Amino acid sequence: MIISNPSKIKSTELVDIINDFRKEEGNNAELQHNDFMKKIRKEVEILKNLGLEGQGNFSQSSYVNSQNKEQPCFELNRDGMLQMLNSESAYVRYKTIEYINKLEEKLKCPKDSYMIEDPIERAKAWIAEQEEKQKLLLANRQKDQLIGELKPKADYTDSILKNPGLVTITQIAADYGLSGVAMNKLLHDLKVQYKQSGQWLLYSQHKGKGYTHSQTTDIVHKDGRPDVKMNTKWTQKGRLFLYDLLKENGILPVIEQDVKEKAV
Repeated sequence: MIISNPSKIKSTELVDIINDFRKEEGNNAELQHNDFMKKIRKEVEILKNLGLEGQGNFSQSSYVNSQNKEQPCFELNRDGMLQMLNSESAYVRYKTIEYINKLEEKLKCPKDSYMIEDPIERAKAWIAEQEEKQKLLLANRQKDQLIGELKPKADYTDSILKNPGLVTITQIAADYGLSGVAMNKLLHDLKVQYKQSGQWLLYSQHKGKGYTHSQTTDIVHKDGRPDVKMNTKWTQKGRLFLYDLLKENGILPVIEQDVKEKAV
């Protein structure tokens, strides 16, 4: 498949790529474009009802089918593509993203570091490109976490946990007789969070549930450059989630450990 602009991909093209990797994985269930269009419309409607701007990730477009007739389709940017890949298997998601990334690299080759003749300058340019990619990756992950934290969840638990107070992981850890470092490692081992550029971020299955809130702190580097640092704090709902999770794994707060020992 030839895609001239992988940062903007048509739904027909994405369906073809998904079906190719489904077959490669051994899944013979072929995704139909009409069904994919319905999923995109539903996604746009849900985002609109949530008051999120994500519907801008999808725009109306058209394509010419095999009968030479113009048919409606959607055009998706990178965020839109990632949203719609969520329902696919891990293999299809990984291979599709890898495929799009390779196309982007090929398109950038004529004007990027690969055209620099001096090997030292070419190496410097390549390092700069990789650093920029890492910054963008972190920014996207932090954006995903912020969206998840701001997503409304009008359930009963939220109504009784509207305490605006946030707590640090060190405060939570103290309830269990642990240090903040030890608690962060424990939560990482339990697949709750992972660390990216100094900030602990929730894994996807825990996002959007109101467990955390990211706070921005202004900092100044040693060379005088201003910057910001994102810190993850826990809501009361998140604290309750950690209590239930840790209890399931046989880990109790100190106060309950004392009660258990007395009962024995």
